[in-house]
Amino acid sequence: MLAQFEKFGGGARGAVNLLTSALPIAIIGGLLYAGFFVKAEAVIKKVEPKAVERRDNFFSIATPNDQVAWAAGSGGKIVHTVDGGKTWQRQSTATLENLQGIAAWDAMHAVAVGNNGVILVTTNGGNLWTAATLPSSGNPNKLFRVRIFDGVAWAVGEFGALLRSDDKGQTWTRALPEKDRAWNAVSFIGQTGWLVGEFGAVMRSTDGGANWTDIETKNKVSLMAVSFRDPQHGVAVGLAGTLVVTNDGGLTWSDVERPTREHLLDVIWDENRWTAVGDKGVMVSSDATAQTWKARRISDGDVSWRTQIAKSGPRYYLAGANLAVLEGDQLTVAGR
Repeated sequence: MLAQFEKFGGGARGAVNLLTSALPIAIIGGLLYAGFFVKAEAVIKKVEPKAVERRDNFFSIATPNDQVAWAAGSGGKIVHTVDGGKTWQRQSTATLENLQGIAAWDAMHAVAVGNNGVILVTTNGGNLWTAATLPSSGNPNKLFRVRIFDGVAWAVGEFGALLRSDDKGQTWTRALPEKDRAWNAVSFIGQTGWLVGEFGAVMRSTDGGANWTDIETKNKVSLMAVSFRDPQHGVAVGLAGTLVVTNDGGLTWSDVERPTREHLLDVIWDENRWTAVGDKGVMVSSDATAQTWKARRISDGDVSWRTQIAKSGPRYYLAGANLAVLEGDQLTVAGR
């Protein structure tokens, strides 16, 4: 009996030894099988970039109502808000050219202009932006701004570019012959219009832009923006804090004391005061007379340059080194 037990025990130990020695081979074989025949599925999570990023520059704002706004900027970027600037969504464009100006007829129809003569239009709130038809030109026609007055769109830029559209941006005609002079801004009240540009150039029209007349001014510093509160009273701003005003419909312009030497790049009439913005976070303002101006920072610690300011409802939209909304004393920078 003992001999039989020892024989059986010896066999069991042999089986255990055999299994133990075979186990590593089985494990390795299993791993090889998995490596050759079992394909792992990679899980790739797509990260969508933010609509507004820190590196973005925005040069222009359009505000058709107090909730809807567009902003246009570098690399062909257009963003859109429908909640007063609380959130922004990027809209697809077919260009990488910098977009310098944007304007809107309403919440569905808008136009953007920019470098190399690019003009884009939308008829469906920005779901689709398409290229417009431009007059032929041998010049680059870099376009700086586009504005809408009484339904007519006007775009200005290099080489004397003054383009007009009467069909919501679909087609454009040249309102002035090309010339080695840049126009930076245009404004209209009724049939009277004004152009301002480099080296203090000013032109005026009294027939809806059909004809334009040069206006002589003492100022020779480039003017970047112009705005009127009524047919007689207007303000133009420019480089090095330049401020010039007119009280006779733009026939004559006079300098006023500058509250800053920073470049001023845009000016608006805001119901009861003038407001202008420019470099290093500066904002200057005056009452209706436009004779005495005060300068301040848009927000404490903010030194961003601003190319445009637009008022809509209770808030101001600011384009420039970033995209911001100013409501009361609260400045909110998008993408931060």
